[in-house]
Amino acid sequence: MATVSYREASRVYPGTDRAAVNKLNLEIEDGEFMVLVGPSGCGKSTSLRMLAGLEEVNSGKILIGARDVTDLPPKDRDIAMVFQNYALYPHMTVGDNMGFALKMQNVPKAERQQRVQEAAKLLGLEDFLNRKPKALSGGQRQRVAMGRAIVRSPQVFLMDEPLSNLDAKLRVSTRTQIAALQQRLGVTTVYVTHDQTEAMTMGDRVAVMKDGILQQVDTPLSLYDAPNNLFVAGFIGSPAMNLMSGKVVDGGVKVGDYTVPVPRETLAKAPGEDTLTVGIRPEAFQVSDHGIGLDVAVVEELGADSFLYGTLAGLSDEEVVTAQQYVARVGARTAPSKGSVVRLTATPDQVHVFSTKTELRIS
Repeated sequence: MATVSYREASRVYPGTDRAAVNKLNLEIEDGEFMVLVGPSGCGKSTSLRMLAGLEEVNSGKILIGARDVTDLPPKDRDIAMVFQNYALYPHMTVGDNMGFALKMQNVPKAERQQRVQEAAKLLGLEDFLNRKPKALSGGQRQRVAMGRAIVRSPQVFLMDEPLSNLDAKLRVSTRTQIAALQQRLGVTTVYVTHDQTEAMTMGDRVAVMKDGILQQVDTPLSLYDAPNNLFVAGFIGSPAMNLMSGKVVDGGVKVGDYTVPVPRETLAKAPGEDTLTVGIRPEAFQVSDHGIGLDVAVVEELGADSFLYGTLAGLSDEEVVTAQQYVARVGARTAPSKGSVVRLTATPDQVHVFSTKTELRIS
């Protein structure tokens, strides 16, 4: 086990002007489960591959523990990687697949078999050791790929979207198994995903990336409660935070025909700005006699709750076509009908305010 440090680490692919990863500074603690998350092309997989030694580091450095591994080949880094496509050898049994790396390291056969048996027991694969990968389901193949990493007893696990090939239900069960397994093993893990729900439920901390730049790194709850900027606010959370641009007026920010109360000291942090962006989570809304007007276009009934989707009230038919959609979560028993207009308010401590110019949080 070891810490991992990215220090001003950058990767620029040949023939491109912009860095795929730009001066990444990230400290990962010993035994921590760190998730790198962001949309496609944000640099998360490149960051992982730089740590694995599969991508060149053009500037800066990467450390595993106290050892600078920036220029070391992958085999000398003491890491184990789990790939998106499992990368199992089809002609080998599950047991041989799991023990192959140990065989290449000339580990004695008896020790090899013992370590494979231990990993198989941990992953519930004891009955499948003599089968070929083609006889396994997607979830079982993923566990074999995990087992192959575990038997090596590396300092760091690297996982590149390992659940993306599984169906939705299996992804939910497998992600809890991986998180519980990592907790038991205590091995430092760097996990890449584009699925923010996966990131929020699995990571001790989550690093959000956009365009090769680290936007924020924090615990899942802190990212949810206090996003640094508009991108993190809109990316973290499902459904996403409602981001509403409004005119700065005395006492707050006017959205539609309603003024969202914002403290004067918060407004003073954006001098000279005529408009600010207000962010409110769907569950923070409460149906009221006054507040932001929402023309309800769709009602999703989910049993315990209902989600209301719609646009600001009072828009013309032409404006509705291009208008931004907002969402509110309300109790299923009190959900209004489709086509109605509801008024929504939120308590001041649940209102996030962002500068329109810098896109940074000011509340």
